[in-house]
Amino acid sequence: MRTLSLVALAIALLTAAGASAAGAAGSFRLVVVGRGFDNPVLPTRAPGEPKTLYVVEQPGRILKVAGRRRTVFLDVKRLVDFGGERGLLGLAFSPRYARDHTFYVAYTTASENVVARYRSARGLAVPESARIVFSTQDPYSNHNGGNLAFGPDGGLYTSIGDGGSGGDPEDRAQNVQSQFGKLLRLDPRSASPSWTIAALGLRNPWRFTFDRATGDLYIGDVGQNEVEEVDFTPRRSPGLENYGWDLYEGTHRYEDTPQGPGKLVSPVFEYAHEDGSCTVVGGLVYRGKARPALRGRYVFGDYCSGSVWSLRIKAGKATSTRRERFRISGLTSFGEDAAGELYAVSQDGTLYRLS
Repeated sequence: MRTLSLVALAIALLTAAGASAAGAAGSFRLVVVGRGFDNPVLPTRAPGEPKTLYVVEQPGRILKVAGRRRTVFLDVKRLVDFGGERGLLGLAFSPRYARDHTFYVAYTTASENVVARYRSARGLAVPESARIVFSTQDPYSNHNGGNLAFGPDGGLYTSIGDGGSGGDPEDRAQNVQSQFGKLLRLDPRSASPSWTIAALGLRNPWRFTFDRATGDLYIGDVGQNEVEEVDFTPRRSPGLENYGWDLYEGTHRYEDTPQGPGKLVSPVFEYAHEDGSCTVVGGLVYRGKARPALRGRYVFGDYCSGSVWSLRIKAGKATSTRRERFRISGLTSFGEDAAGELYAVSQDGTLYRLS
């Protein structure tokens, strides 16, 4: 593993260099495209529906948005325990959704983390089709992760964080006997699908994504008290990745926890709790057509400060890192439409497009 102090220095130098060249290749701009959503936590798309955006509301609804028209696609408020870091947190449509009409949601109850599979008919979810594909007792109310995404291998991925509280008190993240603190994978095509560990050493991944062009994995992992981090794994990973929590918070030593298996890797980017920052919000790699010069930039932000950054990965390292020229107050998530154009949502109910 690289010497962590040198990695931290390199990150700082790259950040400074990127900031000085912020205007060299253009930048994103923010446009409001909708208001009045109830605690939105995800804008996303469904294969085969190029003119529709789906917005997940944390209290338990998913809305279909087509222009100015909004339709309730699914309402699971009666199942969801909402508040703080709990609620309806994730949504992923099958890559074959146009044919199989299958999608998955992640939510919390008063005592469990749950992933459920649904089907839709005539453009709306069928509540009676629900099937629980994952559930586990939740020891604490925070660190629920809840993101869902299909990888380039056709697997469904999720993470439920390290279980919560602070400092991973039961050392779950490095323990492979626990599903907490892991990136988990399910093969929906298997005759008897089961969840397997794809990576470990995560604290609370609030949004991860697979680059739609390369299949590379980006993770925004929320820190403890001092550091927020972005992790990166190329599609052709050499093996099991261990992202370090709670041995490390970012590149900083945190505890002398026994290290679990896998290759210990450092974040490609980290930032301190300065300027009001406190919680990284993982984003997406821009693959749209509206801004060709910005293709390939990974866009992410911070919930507390509203700051938004973007960077490029070259040879496994962050380059051209810069802070964008706008902030999004109460930023909760990024998303993309069928064309690869990026969106963001804020806790106050606003839906934005990164133009």
